Amino acid sequence: MSQKLGKASMRPEHPVYILNSASVVGTKEGQGPLGLLFDKVGEEDMFGCETWEDAESTLQKDAVGLALNKAGINPEDISFILAGDLLGQSIATSFGISSYQIPLLGVYGACSTCGESLILGAMSIAGGFADKVVCVTSSHFASAEKEFRFPLEYGNQRPLSATWTVTGSGAFILSGESAAGKGKPRACITGMTVGKIVDYGLKDSMNMGACMAPAAASTLEAHFTDFGCQPDQYDKIITGDLGKVGQRVLIDLLRDKGYDISEQHMDCGIEIFDADSQDTHAGGSGCGCSAVTLSAYILKQLEENNWKKVLFMPTGALLSKTSFNEGKSVPGIAHGLVIEAL
Repeated sequence: MSQKLGKASMRPEHPVYILNSASVVGTKEGQGPLGLLFDKVGEEDMFGCETWEDAESTLQKDAVGLALNKAGINPEDISFILAGDLLGQSIATSFGISSYQIPLLGVYGACSTCGESLILGAMSIAGGFADKVVCVTSSHFASAEKEFRFPLEYGNQRPLSATWTVTGSGAFILSGESAAGKGKPRACITGMTVGKIVDYGLKDSMNMGACMAPAAASTLEAHFTDFGCQPDQYDKIITGDLGKVGQRVLIDLLRDKGYDISEQHMDCGIEIFDADSQDTHAGGSGCGCSAVTLSAYILKQLEENNWKKVLFMPTGALLSKTSFNEGKSVPGIAHGLVIEAL
């Protein structure tokens, strides 16, 4: 049976199992609505390190270690790691997980990296090229501000459209066998849709939600077409980090295309912070946003059969400080996965 579906999607011949996962977050995230669900909350956001970049590396190292321990799997049992972050040359990844000595495939999709790594991991297993893989992504508020915006000491004003980069890392262990780890798998991946770059010419780096929403709409339209499905066939359609502004844009764009997702839509960036008490404006963002929300909250809902089937679709803004300073626009991309309860 062909595993290719339509122009941009795949349906694995056999489900790919999420054996286990782990989430490690910073103090602000631990104080939010999902705080009690995370596996580890840092006592302070430096995580005992001397630099913000080293702190983000520690997030990845801890998340991978926790996921392996929870699954009862040794590093040598893993075929390879798919990992990425937001920093230049993916240094949070290279310095964070080098000690595991597992073959690495570095990936970058901005804040959609969690979705990209899970799709590539599931494809590798479905194609018979790997037995077990680890997918891990991370972001850190302070390292992202330093990389893309202003030094924290500058104390710049943030507009209401801005999102707050999540300090966190989520790690996932995938396998083609449901009995490969300790205990029952958390859920399974049964479909994937790869997004394309969509650029509406927006240049406001403080309104990432609006920049990414067109890409989310494009990927959702492709998914519905390729799978021949409608929004109401999912308990939730979950984007990564559009925030409140991007959510409104996405719903409006899809209505123009004949799809109404207003009842099913949920955004990780909206869920992870309390808008009334945490001063995060439009919500959360960053590679870690969708990753830790998937591990701590979404998979829990599937395990408890509160949801049967979700479409998980992290979104990314494809800019760098170089492209932004040269006046370029902010293109977006989004990748979707069908994740089902066992």
